[in-house]
Amino acid sequence: MRIAIYGAGAIGAHLGAMLARTDHEVSLIARGPHLKAMQEKGLTFRSTEEEFTVHPTASDDPASLGQQDYVIVTLKAHQTPGVVDLMQPLLGPETAVVTCTNGVPWWYFYGLGGEHEGRTLESVDPGAKQWRALGPERAIGCVVYPATEIVEPGVCQHIEGNTYSLGEPNGERTERAKALSQALIAGGLRAPVRTSIRDEIWVKLWGNLCFNPISALTHATLEEIGTDPAVREVVVKLMQEGQAVGEALGAKFRVPLERRLQGAVEIGAHKTSMLQDLERGRPMEIDALVTAVAELGDIVGVDTPFLDTVLSLVQLRAKTAGLYPTR
Repeated sequence: MRIAIYGAGAIGAHLGAMLARTDHEVSLIARGPHLKAMQEKGLTFRSTEEEFTVHPTASDDPASLGQQDYVIVTLKAHQTPGVVDLMQPLLGPETAVVTCTNGVPWWYFYGLGGEHEGRTLESVDPGAKQWRALGPERAIGCVVYPATEIVEPGVCQHIEGNTYSLGEPNGERTERAKALSQALIAGGLRAPVRTSIRDEIWVKLWGNLCFNPISALTHATLEEIGTDPAVREVVVKLMQEGQAVGEALGAKFRVPLERRLQGAVEIGAHKTSMLQDLERGRPMEIDALVTAVAELGDIVGVDTPFLDTVLSLVQLRAKTAGLYPTR
């Protein structure tokens, strides 16, 4: 199979390194010093168990790679609308687009059924650009669990986790989803194919929608947020609102709220990705993690007063830092 990974940062490099050990044809799309290092010396993967270097094709020109069987998008959600035109040469009639992004995916209402089937989300897909240019029929959902980091150009350091859960929007166990799962497993990863991928998206999002914006506002770690009694109450309110939205859309939360909250706290003195972006001067991933939940709440008629308040504050925080451009 031909597999292109669009955005070979920490997660993209992890996937690329593992897949490059298989007999599949793997390409990485990247830029800057990281791209140059991979082109000159290959991609090095490090973990507590192993270290190895692979030499997949690396390029900043998608048009040079040709049509693919799978395009795995590992950009942040707000980055993807800006590159959908560049992706077009990668897309053949049967190409699948795998969305390895946090938060609510742009294809959420494809294959869901019900009164909102086919609806688009302005918060994560402005002007329905991805829906029109990529096509929801191409989409395969992916929930990312590993933590990795690019410690220097061309070097990916594994921290924890090796699971990438896959799922078709309509819940079918299709041949294309199973084939991708088998490829990831061959590379040494866990890649279950789920029949209810939205449920898994919501359980991960459940923590992100509260811990991420609160950390950006307070500069506190997961542990500090979850053990401060007053702030913990805010977290609970946000999670309750998020759960009400998800359940109104048919999602099932199979993990109790307190267990999900405590699981995040037990990670310890960890800074969320949103706080890391703020500190490093990078655009903050607000829309897919928070704005989209508020938009979904409006669609299904669920009030989210705590979420709306925190959202307005973190949006302003990002704007004052120049990290949240106004559309």
